[in-house]
Amino acid sequence: MKKTVFLFLVGLMMALFAPINQLRAEVVVVENAPSYYQDEHQDEVEGHAVEAHVDDEHHDSAPPGWSVIPFVLLLGMIATGPLFYEHFWHKNYPIVAVGLAAIVVLYYLFGLHNTHAPVHALAEYVQFIALLSSLYIASGGIMIKVDKRATPMANVGLLLVGAVIANLIGTTGASMLLIRPFIRLNQGRIRPYHIIFFIFMVSNIGGALTPIGDPPLFLGFLKGVPFMWTVVHNAVPWVFALAFLAVMFYLVDKRNVDHDIDETVEFSGKTTIVGGKNFIWLAIIIASVFLDPNVIDGVPAIVYDGQKFSFLRELIMFSVGIFSYKFASKEAINGNEFNFEPIREVAFIFIGIFGTMMPALALVSEFAQSEAGVSLINPNTLYWGTGLLSGFLDNAPTYLNFLAAALASQGGDISVIADVQAYAAGGVYPESVVNLKAIAIGAVFFGAMTYIGNGPNFMVKSIAEQTGIHMPSFFGYILRYSVPILVPVFILVWLIFFVL
Repeated sequence: MKKTVFLFLVGLMMALFAPINQLRAEVVVVENAPSYYQDEHQDEVEGHAVEAHVDDEHHDSAPPGWSVIPFVLLLGMIATGPLFYEHFWHKNYPIVAVGLAAIVVLYYLFGLHNTHAPVHALAEYVQFIALLSSLYIASGGIMIKVDKRATPMANVGLLLVGAVIANLIGTTGASMLLIRPFIRLNQGRIRPYHIIFFIFMVSNIGGALTPIGDPPLFLGFLKGVPFMWTVVHNAVPWVFALAFLAVMFYLVDKRNVDHDIDETVEFSGKTTIVGGKNFIWLAIIIASVFLDPNVIDGVPAIVYDGQKFSFLRELIMFSVGIFSYKFASKEAINGNEFNFEPIREVAFIFIGIFGTMMPALALVSEFAQSEAGVSLINPNTLYWGTGLLSGFLDNAPTYLNFLAAALASQGGDISVIADVQAYAAGGVYPESVVNLKAIAIGAVFFGAMTYIGNGPNFMVKSIAEQTGIHMPSFFGYILRYSVPILVPVFILVWLIFFVL
């Protein structure tokens, strides 16, 4: 089965990249041909341009509404599979995810004659899985031993430290680095709510302070939002949300601590690190994030659909993953009980998500940039619209879609860096700063609403389950934790920072 899935993926990637290779070949032939050849074939060249223009117009139109059925079906199976047909789901989720993605991709290629969206989805998936897998493997070689009593205050301290670190090495890096120490710290009294609050504070909200913290903020930085913009404008909502959640966690943990802690056990109070050399690998991964050909000239790239794609960054990340595992401390690997199952599960599940969500994102983009959508542009709709969709779709393209709509409503263009910079600075566009703040906060904060809202969520869940923690189902997570805990926080953030 594994071989079949692998061969299918290779074939799918070759099919997707075929249009790029053909495009590059045509461009090279025409550019390098003698002048008489270019003159003789001018009509043919212009014909290709017309075809490309027609294809551009075609791929800009949104697909039919029924094309979101595979995406809805996948979400439904992610939610119900582990609950109602666990054996079938754990055995067949790779086939289900890849199969549903293939249906949508093939419909785009042969039904809509649209190669643009699948190629972009594939590029985004490669970028996504390269970062997550390399951070997962590199952090797996670092074992942090916290020999302290698992008091509510110690837990709160670790969660807040993780939230701060998330802005330096990303929510994925912080999650993979600290989830195992957090579980070990609470060994003997670990409950699902510990993991849920970790996802809330470290894997999502913690990363709202810098562009490194979360993918949508980094994409905004690449589009022209200044690096320090998020630090300046997101800091107060960041502190408020984390403080509110920290107090809530402390109260819940305090209620359980008296029954769980054995006061007779002695602790040294020390924190030791095994495999610290892997921090160098983490630093290389974070540094490579900035190797974007759209920002740095000279980075090898393929120009496609007006955007530069370079997989040098991803090649570095995959290489770091291999070498960091090969040379990792065996004591750290064994102490962390490291294995590849969590990242394997994430890799297959998100193949399905990236492949099937293309129609949903296209429909969101069409509405957001339509006259009806633009007329609704204000901080309230941007906060809730970006937020709610970020909980179920990838928050990075959701962020870009709403930023594009907000800019378009003021006559700006997201592809023009000067327009984005002016929008972030304020003064040129009315309410632009508060609008951008609503988009940024909504995209990052609401990623905690579901297991699939942000990449680290599913990975943390998988690691926790491997240690024997019985995590809530997809709907259980939403109904028992997200709605009663996060929604009140989001309402307060909205009232304080966007209404009052």
